[in-house]
Amino acid sequence: MFRWAIICLVISLVAGGLGLTNISAFAKKLSMIFFALFFLGFLALLGFAYLVTAAVSHSELVLALVAVSV
Repeated sequence: MFRWAIICLVISLVAGGLGLTNISAFAKKLSMIFFALFFLGFLALLGFAYLVTAAVSHSELVLALVAVSV
């Protein structure tokens, strides 16, 4: 998603420089949508990582797995 956001941003800047304002505005909106989706996905992954870390560090399952493996 981030790659597509950067590509659309570059297209928007080039189109704006050439005076193609309609294409520039559309590419800008598309770039912002892609970046928002990327950012929401990033935040979701951070949240899941935090939840998994908290679950593993406060779990007795880890002690049980260590006892079984020994």
